[in-house]
Amino acid sequence: MSVTSSPEAPVTTVATLEPVVTAPASAEAAHEAAQAGSPAPTAHTEEVHGHGDEHASGGLPQFQTEHWAGQMVWLVILFTLLFILIAKIFAPRLRKAIDNRGFTIAEDLANARAIRDEAEAQAMAAASETAQAHAAARKLASDAKAKAAAELAAAQAAEDARLNAVLADSEARIRTARDEALSHVADIASETASALVEKLTGKAPTKAALSAAAKKA
Repeated sequence: MSVTSSPEAPVTTVATLEPVVTAPASAEAAHEAAQAGSPAPTAHTEEVHGHGDEHASGGLPQFQTEHWAGQMVWLVILFTLLFILIAKIFAPRLRKAIDNRGFTIAEDLANARAIRDEAEAQAMAAASETAQAHAAARKLASDAKAKAAAELAAAQAAEDARLNAVLADSEARIRTARDEALSHVADIASETASALVEKLTGKAPTKAALSAAAKKA
């Protein structure tokens, strides 16, 4: 494949980044190229080969001092663009993400503290209600015990009164029966003595005699 170029057309090479002007090859070179069946070499081709030989002999272009100025310019441009991107886009986004994360953490901590305080308040309220319930239960038990004791004392007092009344009535009847029995003792003794005297003497004694004898006894 032949490479053709228009006369006097500027071409920029990769190695030098400098425009070069191609020139038609010499007549002898063109004639020799025509006889060999290959395209005629141009000045541009010779220039590229020449620079390629120079670079092959001199090493990498970035280590050659004649290319440092352009490299520094591009480095400054790239670092400037990178700094602008970081300062205007990435850093604000990162700062915003960090701020949002900090706000979220602070909000979560505040919610956790609020829940903890609410739980503690509920626990204290439950403990207070439990203590009040225990006190009410103790008071109710004490009142029930006192009421039961009072009712028992009243029932016992009533039963004691009833028993005392029954006992008093029994004692009164016993005394009445005793007195009545004692009142008949004299009559029984008088009758017995009269029967004995009558049996011994054959004559019944008088009541006056029996009374006098009873008094002497």
